[in-house]
Amino acid sequence: MSQTAEIGVSGLATMGRNLARNLARHGHTVALHNRTAKRTRDLAENFADEGTFVPAESAEEFVRSLERPRRIILMVPAGKATDAVIDEFTPLLEQGDVIIDAGNAHFADTRRREKALSDMGLNFVGMGVSGGEEGALNGPSIMPGGPAEAYESLGPLLEDISAKVDGQPCCTHIGADGAGHFVKMVHNGIEYADMQLIAEAYDLLRQGLGMDPAAIAETFTGWNQGRLDSYLIEITSEVLAHADAETGKPFVDVVADEAEQKGTGRWTVQAALDLGVPVTGIAEATFARSLSGNRTLRDAARSLPGVSGARLEGAAAEGFADDIEQALYASKIVAYAQGFNEIQAGAEEYGWTIDLGRVASIWRGGCIIRAKFLEEITAAYEREPKLTTLLTDSSFVEAIGGAQDSWRRVVASAAQLGIPTPGFSSALAYYDGIRAERLPAALVQGQRDFFGAHTYRRTDRDGTFHTAWATDDRAESEA
Repeated sequence: MSQTAEIGVSGLATMGRNLARNLARHGHTVALHNRTAKRTRDLAENFADEGTFVPAESAEEFVRSLERPRRIILMVPAGKATDAVIDEFTPLLEQGDVIIDAGNAHFADTRRREKALSDMGLNFVGMGVSGGEEGALNGPSIMPGGPAEAYESLGPLLEDISAKVDGQPCCTHIGADGAGHFVKMVHNGIEYADMQLIAEAYDLLRQGLGMDPAAIAETFTGWNQGRLDSYLIEITSEVLAHADAETGKPFVDVVADEAEQKGTGRWTVQAALDLGVPVTGIAEATFARSLSGNRTLRDAARSLPGVSGARLEGAAAEGFADDIEQALYASKIVAYAQGFNEIQAGAEEYGWTIDLGRVASIWRGGCIIRAKFLEEITAAYEREPKLTTLLTDSSFVEAIGGAQDSWRRVVASAAQLGIPTPGFSSALAYYDGIRAERLPAALVQGQRDFFGAHTYRRTDRDGTFHTAWATDDRAESEA
């Protein structure tokens, strides 16, 4: 077989198939490989009108069909399956060839794989892809990491098939080794937080104001015309407006209230804990999914005393929907600020150079969290690339200042009504925490020193100190 394909895709389930079709639609000759040869043949036959495919039934045939340097996209399940496919291909490749893992791999695995393949003279790219199956076909947001030289040959193809906003591709070289998968991980964590906040807004409108799903759908449609304009708000209105074909009931009422997860939100929280970065919004969203799925715990607690069925009435209800919109926007700012802080911390820890403004820019299209709001984030980092937190950018200071009274009313009302709002509540607590002149952590340090001699620092002089709590005079000494 002659070397005619510009790029190859191995793993032709929905995402891999759609990426291959996207590449072919843009005029690129695409080699195809799958563990099950029938899937390869079906793709080449069923979509032959979309472009040129070169099907292969073995790894050897697949590799032979590729131009040098060979570029192979893997779209296989994360973990052992990815390692197995890499092990299958590496003996067949030559120096300078590129393997691209486009699955949802853990960034630590990507760092390990990149080092191992680099030692063999091969380039390994961990590439985040967001947008689901529709994005993979029509233009995703793409977050490739790995060696800069690999991006030189790979980048033009990826930018070609990515989503475009204002003519700009939603794809950029994120950074070395695992940077691409790290940024995709945080993207997914922010996605968890965003979805949780939207769900809480829905719950407040429904339980707190007594609105039905169809009316709430109209509210979300209205919000989507303004600053909350986003893919997630758009699909929320569609889901809420949908009626179940079998029962005629609102679709949302026939779906079990148990949210599942595939692990990227959990990874985001675990990585943040390791880095010492508070991502409370993402953590609360992750735990909210866990709580929803713990049916044994929820059934056991059903009879606990508390407020239930209460609603706002009269003057208290007037304008509350607008308050929720304000609280949703302010809480979203906090969630994104926390996510970008985690990316900053990850870059410092792992030696990556990551342009946060470019990250925000490529998230404006193609990905699940694409939103008008990201234009503001992009502009914030253009104004100040080393911004400590998005919350101190002038545009967001103004937005939160205008939202603050509504935000506090929403959180207080939710508590009085017995409606759980961990996303809204934790976002407000974080906001108040970082702006506080003094936190109760001083007492925590005193407690730690008392029971464990962990020492403390003072506000009036340098040094580390310990108090002899077990003695009568409780003398202080410098540690």
